[in-house]
Amino acid sequence: MPAILAAFGSGLLFGLGLIVAQMVNPAKVLGFLDIFGHWDPSLAIVMGGAVAVSAFGTVMARRRGIPILVPWLEIPSRRDLDRRLIGGAVLFGIGWGLVGLCPGPALTAITFGPWQVVVFVGAMVVGMALFRAAPSDWPRVTFPRRSAGVADDA
Repeated sequence: MPAILAAFGSGLLFGLGLIVAQMVNPAKVLGFLDIFGHWDPSLAIVMGGAVAVSAFGTVMARRRGIPILVPWLEIPSRRDLDRRLIGGAVLFGIGWGLVGLCPGPALTAITFGPWQVVVFVGAMVVGMALFRAAPSDWPRVTFPRRSAGVADDA
């Protein structure tokens, strides 16, 4: 039960953060994506903060090694890229650029947003169903991990 309450509280905090940062406002997001027009860089600060908090949390979780509320620690270790991942990323980017919404903000905005948000969430659900229907044996491209001490070529 404590894990469920922690997840619920985290979800509420995440949704509130999306509202405060105006990530649920498609016009704000599209303004951020319009780098050759009237660019609004304010969401870069939001994203930078999110990446910093996530990186800190990952470092702390790995250092601790044992989770607080669940029996095991799950940190993704896969490094391979497959067509489903690349295709999903491309579709995500296209959808975000066209509409100004992505899944988290869309689910938050559905509570107070216009009918277009409902249509977006419906399309998102259909996309998830198509993902599940896609074959899992598509060819994969794997990238080897760099060994410690190897300098970047840049």
